Amino acid sequence: MARTRLSRADRYDQLVEVSWALVRAEGADALTLGRLAERAGVAKPVVYSHFASRAALLAALFSEFDDRQTVMLEEYLEAAEESLNGRANAIANSYVGCALAQGRELTGVLAALEGSPELEQVKRESEHVYSERCREILAPFGTTGGLAQPPMTAIFGAAEALSHAAVTGVLSSDEAKSELAALIVAVVGRA
Repeated sequence: MARTRLSRADRYDQLVEVSWALVRAEGADALTLGRLAERAGVAKPVVYSHFASRAALLAALFSEFDDRQTVMLEEYLEAAEESLNGRANAIANSYVGCALAQGRELTGVLAALEGSPELEQVKRESEHVYSERCREILAPFGTTGGLAQPPMTAIFGAAEALSHAAVTGVLSSDEAKSELAALIVAVVGRA
């Protein structure tokens, strides 16, 4: 049976998809470039041409998740009413919704990112960009100086914890989303 030749972009997308499936099935520790090549049915050099190292692959997975999260946020914002409640619900629905869409495998990738200074930096930079976008969204409802870092840290600490609780089944999706939205409203109202 002849292999289908994919464009570079399509091959990259395939490798990312297979990586998430591998993490879902076997955990993040099983994700190696060699294992990915085997699972994707390609030679190792094909994988290495896209990802120079396991660290680069993990960073790419997180970036792909982050891109989807940003798109989801903008979609929810477009449909939301321009009120504090509307904006808080858009942020909560997109944050928790994206974590649920990705599932438990995100936890393993996040843990692997924390295990390396350069990968942790990728995660922190991405979180900073997302946090700044949310700060802009919430700014009209806070004080004239905007939201300071401590309230934003509280919001995203809660967002991460509530999303994890929803992914693991401790809370329902609706419970996590409504609690996060209520917390955002309270924190912005207090600020």
